[in-house]
Amino acid sequence: MIVKSYEASKIDIFKYNFYLIYGKNEGLQKNIINECFLKNSKTQVILYEESEFISKSEVITEEMLSQSLFGSEKVIIVSRVSGKILDKIQEITNRNIGNTKVILKSSSLDKKSKIRNFFEKEKELIIIPVYEDKKRDLFEIVNKFLTENKIKTSREAINLLIDRASGDRENLNTELDKILNYSVTNKLIDIKTIEKLTNLATNYEVNELVENYLSKNTKNVSKILNENNYSNEDCMLILRTILVRSKRLLNIIEKNNIIKNIDEVISSTRPPIFWKEKENVKLQVNNWKIEDLKKKIYQINEVETLIKKNSQNSLNLISDFIINY
Repeated sequence: MIVKSYEASKIDIFKYNFYLIYGKNEGLQKNIINECFLKNSKTQVILYEESEFISKSEVITEEMLSQSLFGSEKVIIVSRVSGKILDKIQEITNRNIGNTKVILKSSSLDKKSKIRNFFEKEKELIIIPVYEDKKRDLFEIVNKFLTENKIKTSREAINLLIDRASGDRENLNTELDKILNYSVTNKLIDIKTIEKLTNLATNYEVNELVENYLSKNTKNVSKILNENNYSNEDCMLILRTILVRSKRLLNIIEKNNIIKNIDEVISSTRPPIFWKEKENVKLQVNNWKIEDLKKKIYQINEVETLIKKNSQNSLNLISDFIINY
């Protein structure tokens, strides 16, 4: 059964156990999962990649059937799914898994996708397509945030905030967190303060660090890390920047494998790639295999969780992640 993303909050999660969320808007996927399934702090969350889920399906099925500790809800999230997982999911949907929720995530499923068609046709299964945010969507997010937190700023400052977030919902939420922390003592925020708070979004060292990381220039990466004493907040933004650039690179590599014309692929990429970056992007395409890049993207979520739990050790965590390819 198809449910539109803006209606996801209306889903009776006690009625349905299986969900498929697909589309390139990772930030919106994350919002839906957090708001619909993870509000209860006692919810037990288990993460899998599709390949791991398939290879360990018998053990995982037992996990689904078992009761969570202290009777808490259990949410199993499987990332980057494709049609390969269909047989396993069909087997499990016929079982009674109690209050366990199974959420499948994918960045892209075409109309011929078997797993997509399966979820669309079955009334007891929920499928939620998520599309890329338009600028007005990001404006709505900012305006809602400002209203709820009684913060006042100018339209110009809002435009700057959205630009600094590079049109990405996750980056935008990071910037809004900074503003929320600042607003504890000041509810009136001018554009100069926005510029200061979001400075790292256009910080030269951060961009250089990420570009050198994706280019696998370990010498320059080490040099930049040694020259900058990044704060916990800085490390989170570095991680988010790597995530955004890695997803862009993955998309370019996948398209180039089909089209076999890297110049054409780069020219058609949106948002456009600045001309000075094009040669670097070509180098990065040659440096990364699809599976290795997917693995790194997956690891980013783990590193982000570790940084949140061990903020005093954030620089070491981000350094280990970046240096160890």
